[in-house]
Amino acid sequence: MERQILHIDVNNAFLSWTAIDMLKKGYEIDIRTIPAIIGGDETKRSGIVLAKSTKAKEFDICTGETIYQARIKCPNVKIFPSKYSIYKEYSNKLYELLLNYTDEIERYSIDECFLDMTKFLLNTTLMEKAKEISKRVKEELGFTVNIGVAHNKLLAKMASDFTKPDRIHTLFENEIKDKMWPLPVSELFMLGRKTVPKLNNMKIRTIGELARTDKNILISKFGKHGAQMWEYSNGIDNSEVKYKKEKPKGIGNSTTLPVDVRNIEKLEEILLAISEQVAYRLRKYNMLANVVNVQLRSSDFKDFSHQGKLENSTSNTKEIYNKAKKLLNEMYKIGMPIRLIGLRVDNLIEKNEVQLSLFASKDDKQEKLDSALDKINQKYGYGSIKRAAKMNVENFIKLKET
Repeated sequence: MERQILHIDVNNAFLSWTAIDMLKKGYEIDIRTIPAIIGGDETKRSGIVLAKSTKAKEFDICTGETIYQARIKCPNVKIFPSKYSIYKEYSNKLYELLLNYTDEIERYSIDECFLDMTKFLLNTTLMEKAKEISKRVKEELGFTVNIGVAHNKLLAKMASDFTKPDRIHTLFENEIKDKMWPLPVSELFMLGRKTVPKLNNMKIRTIGELARTDKNILISKFGKHGAQMWEYSNGIDNSEVKYKKEKPKGIGNSTTLPVDVRNIEKLEEILLAISEQVAYRLRKYNMLANVVNVQLRSSDFKDFSHQGKLENSTSNTKEIYNKAKKLLNEMYKIGMPIRLIGLRVDNLIEKNEVQLSLFASKDDKQEKLDSALDKINQKYGYGSIKRAAKMNVENFIKLKET
């Protein structure tokens, strides 16, 4: 299966996160709109610039230079201290949002994440998910991200470094020649500064020239690193997204439909397919949900949502779907054209924390079915066995795509 990878990179993270925190605390000016920098103690000539606003960049202020030098370039520049606790808070908020899309997230740095979406697209495209994530980060968290869309980590990382800010870029194998090869060799991921002059002395100045160089020559000159450079310049990277299984606070998924849907029965079918995946992830974490939320987006991009509390904490596909179906019917207006439908479960708790109420109904048949499906999916991969409703959804989408 071809891997589906996203790389999320927060635009100007330290300054953006500081700005959001200050605005929430009553500061009247968004420091992203003025000459401003994040740095160390201004009284020390050794304090350096950690981040700069776009306005500060216009004065040629550079990351890594001393605050003293920055002041010479722009006497009115505003200096703000770095606060790791704030950066950690917003990094965690981003991570929690991304957990709605996949369980497989590698926190590459405090402001960067790799997402393996291979098992979690649910008949949408990787680009559709990237657009949805970008929109939600901006609207719900208040900052912007660049997103790289590719089939491996290397190309996703390279793509996210293209034009900034607030952009989504693809870098698929058929785009390497046009998008990556013309770049200076110094732009290649994991290429050290000391290596660039050595390559330039070999008349290798672009990534394309490196890619076309005999691999054996690079190995004789640089050893194993030479082989890696050649592979990276040709877009070859088989490394896995390294993720830790952490307990999420909420689990959700959504799908953008290829055509607007006005039929409530078709929306219910799609909702069942989403419910199955969300419940599967719940059981994987050995957790139970207490709240179900259904989201709709109309053809004119108006968003609607409706949530309700479950009678009992559950990871049961049938119970989650029945609640979601009820919410959908309460919210949906007949004839409204829908382009996106989503489901999220919240107020999660550990399964071993809950004891079933004496009067709570327990659907043993459904639990056995869920358990059997889970075992097959875990052994052969999610989607290896499907309910009839899910097959109807997939056939519908394939039909409309063709």
